[in-house]
Amino acid sequence: MTRIDVQKLGRVDYAAGLDLQARYVDARRAGRIGDTLLLLEHPPVITLGVKARDGSPHILASVEQLHAAGVAVQAAGRGGDVTYHGPGQLVGYPIFDLRPDRCDVHRYVRDVEEALILASRELGVAAGRVSGLTGVWVGTIGQEEKLAAIGVRISRWITSHGFALNVATDLRHFDLIVPCGIADRGVTSLERVLGRSVATSAVEDAVVRGFRTVFRDLHG
Repeated sequence: MTRIDVQKLGRVDYAAGLDLQARYVDARRAGRIGDTLLLLEHPPVITLGVKARDGSPHILASVEQLHAAGVAVQAAGRGGDVTYHGPGQLVGYPIFDLRPDRCDVHRYVRDVEEALILASRELGVAAGRVSGLTGVWVGTIGQEEKLAAIGVRISRWITSHGFALNVATDLRHFDLIVPCGIADRGVTSLERVLGRSVATSAVEDAVVRGFRTVFRDLHG
């Protein structure tokens, strides 16, 4: 099993999280650190991926409504469209070097999905994929709801950004947007699916195990 350093950072402002990732990416590229998974939570924020960089019709709320809800808007610098981050959501930023033998963007995204699927199943949720759509989903075919969103950035094969797994998220905030630009699917959380509360520490531990399982042969 490969060595993945894990940093549990608690709640971090989104802009500060971007700066933190940039420093970790520089350190990983220079070889000052090994592969690192940053786990954290953000205050309420709608983030815009490259598909929404010039503004997005997928933000449904007005500026006044966003202000009243205490939700900020921030450009993200990752792939994908519009998503929401907030309390009760586990955000993960893998800072991995995919060289020499994992230099495949599609494979990397599928690997992140697989790590989260393993973690969800460990926690008692039968999660999976939806053909043609990125992310981790639960529910019956054609009526799946998104449990985890994925949006990554890869620069010279060093990864950043990553995933947002809904644990106890206020799902009403997703009504402010069309999540990831997908209008015909809903959004859910671990607690909603399980019908009970889930300890953040248990989710973090399951996610770490999922990543270490999927990426166990990284660099060797």
